[in-house]
Amino acid sequence: MNARIQPSIISGNLYAPASKSSMQRACAAALLTIGKTKIINPGRSNDDFAALDVIQKLGAVIEKIDDHSIQIISKGIMPNNKEINCGESGLGIRMFTPIAALSDEAITINGTGSLLTRPMDFFDQILPQLGVNIQSNAGKLPLFIHGPLKPANLEVDGSLSSQFLTGLLMAYGAAGANDVTITVKDLKSKPYIDLTLQVMKHFGWEITHENHEHFHFNISFKQKSEKNLSYTVEGDWSGAAFLLVAGAIAGDISIQGLDVYSTQADKAVLQALIDSGCRISIQPEQIEIGPMPLKAFHFNATDCPDLFPPLVALAAYCEGTTVIEGVSRLAHKESNRGLTLQDEFGKLGIEITLQDDLMLIKGGTGVKAAIVHSRHDHRIAMACAVASLKAEGPVSISEAEAINKSYPNFYEHLMQLGARVDIQ
Repeated sequence: MNARIQPSIISGNLYAPASKSSMQRACAAALLTIGKTKIINPGRSNDDFAALDVIQKLGAVIEKIDDHSIQIISKGIMPNNKEINCGESGLGIRMFTPIAALSDEAITINGTGSLLTRPMDFFDQILPQLGVNIQSNAGKLPLFIHGPLKPANLEVDGSLSSQFLTGLLMAYGAAGANDVTITVKDLKSKPYIDLTLQVMKHFGWEITHENHEHFHFNISFKQKSEKNLSYTVEGDWSGAAFLLVAGAIAGDISIQGLDVYSTQADKAVLQALIDSGCRISIQPEQIEIGPMPLKAFHFNATDCPDLFPPLVALAAYCEGTTVIEGVSRLAHKESNRGLTLQDEFGKLGIEITLQDDLMLIKGGTGVKAAIVHSRHDHRIAMACAVASLKAEGPVSISEAEAINKSYPNFYEHLMQLGARVDIQ
């Protein structure tokens, strides 16, 4: 699929998409909780559907209640399939592997697309320490595991991704870990762990920690009686970041459905937008945003690397050189995003320099009409689309359907705001 975006002036109101970070964690917690869980505002991205498929294969029953809610019925981990597939979800594979390892049955864990090339040797090192037999494909998928996982004192490296820790925290909680500690060195993306702990607390597991370095478990029991819970999936700051940047570039809009007190890491986009000089009003019920003369900004994205693509689109229209820290976090995404952003925005006439852990974007020089490629990366497709809104001519995006991974309604929402988008 190709998407052709014409320069456009946008306006109007939109409701933010559902957070796949929140949705996938809720799916995992509902699987691990005996009883019924009502999920309100469930996500509809490919990653969300992959999570639902995984928990079904691990024993959950899913029922649609209405267009805005589903019910997950679980009796705990009871695999009905010898293989689970996490699609192309990095969070899914890293979170559900320790959870699946709670079973005493042998399970194959697989994925698709770029997930097949991402490093998974973390599990080769960690799971044997927890009594789990594991065989990987030289540190990559597929993984063959045979549990059950037995919680124990553990030391892990948190520098690659916090998603591995999310899976361990949930597995330990469900296993009734007692008097054990997970010690984490150099943890990145701490706000995502805060989101994990928030979801776990909602479902009944409260974990204490010291400065995100020592996580203590004193649960000492497994759930016996059934629960009847509900969980509302909050709006997605990651997807909304692209809408907010679109407003800062191309017209006055308002975005609703975002929790300004959220623990989602990508809420930090607000600071970058403020620093860029756009017109912005942050209210509990909505965020209003519009264009003003934009200036270069300095932003540390180490804890929120998914903000690189929308912020590069923003920086393209900021006068001067914007500096974003945290490039080392981009290597193992759907694409090597540092290089991909450099290449694809280079086609748009935007000069990007990678210097150690810094990305330098020379903005204010004009965005050219061009043909770009998503590289099968949802955030690259959305970044190019947003940057196209004030380009000197139309921009065509090849393999534009990459957005389905996280935000399948993205082009539709741009069109609702008045953007001229032609899908071919």
